[in-house]
Amino acid sequence: MVSRSRTLPIGVAALAVTALLSGCAGGSAGAPSSTSAKADAPATITYVGYGGAGQDAQIQAWQKPYTAAHPNITFVNTSPPDVAQVKAQVDSGSVQWDVVATAPYAAQQNCGTLFEKLDLSKVDQSQLVKGTVGDCYIGNWINATPIAYRTDAFPNGGPKTVADFFNKKRFPGQRGIVTNLQNGILEYPLLADGVKPDDLYPLDVDRALDKLSEIRDVTTFAPNVGALQQAVQSKQVDMFLLPDSRLVPLLQSGMKLTIVWDETVAALNAFAIPKGAPNKKAAVDFISSVVEPEQVAKISELLGVAPVNKEAKPKLDQYTKQVQVYGPVNKGGTVLQDVDWYAKNFNETSTKLTTWLAG
Repeated sequence: MVSRSRTLPIGVAALAVTALLSGCAGGSAGAPSSTSAKADAPATITYVGYGGAGQDAQIQAWQKPYTAAHPNITFVNTSPPDVAQVKAQVDSGSVQWDVVATAPYAAQQNCGTLFEKLDLSKVDQSQLVKGTVGDCYIGNWINATPIAYRTDAFPNGGPKTVADFFNKKRFPGQRGIVTNLQNGILEYPLLADGVKPDDLYPLDVDRALDKLSEIRDVTTFAPNVGALQQAVQSKQVDMFLLPDSRLVPLLQSGMKLTIVWDETVAALNAFAIPKGAPNKKAAVDFISSVVEPEQVAKISELLGVAPVNKEAKPKLDQYTKQVQVYGPVNKGGTVLQDVDWYAKNFNETSTKLTTWLAG
């Protein structure tokens, strides 16, 4: 699905892409309305996120309010999430994780095998962005991954379009791209190669990789968003594809960045529960709570991500306003990744990308 409006839509190299998950509960005044009553027994939920400031924000926005409303629930936080690790745990019959941050299409293609089918019937979906609830996942935010560059690296002006990002002659410099499928590694080369946003799906993966080959020699392919954020901070890259939630702390640190609002790729981030998770009941109740308006607003305020609940009213500061893909700052178009296409083609696509990166 593709949205070109700026209102909330309805609707070197790393050698492995097994952690093809996204770039990083409960109401503060009481139990969330869409969830069940307190769990029957105490439980410790093992929560797997991406670490760093992003996971700290998730603890603040979701876990602390949830434990305040459900004092019999505690959390153990770890990172990073990895589909390969989920598979290893499931195959060995020794599942340790309860809640895993993931791309929704990774959960959907492995629904019932690596991830639990979920009963989310108690979740009020009337105000949720289309696609937020799936058979084996629930979305928690929309991550935009705009093109951006270090302002000091281009004193005479940097790239202004997606095509400029791929123009080595006009805009020399080191590029930075995360190997995660959710961060536009396939969509951006197709857009640069002339594919119209409305015609992106089904993705022509081979064409995307051919276009990507044109800048391979001047690109750092980071294995995760944290690694690319560090590369930007240490000035190892000049222009890059970095999620909104990772641009915010760089802006807060005083770093001068220019965000390019041409066509911007955005993706739904989600939670899933590994098949055989030891605390499935408590985990389902918790992940159901993160789509409540107050929790959605809080994570948007902390990370700058776009909300999945249309009733959420985040109060953004000067930094988070700069990255709001569905806000007035975005003068271009927005491509929201097609979850259905990726769900059908996730394994094949990630294998092709992994092979290309290894080559």
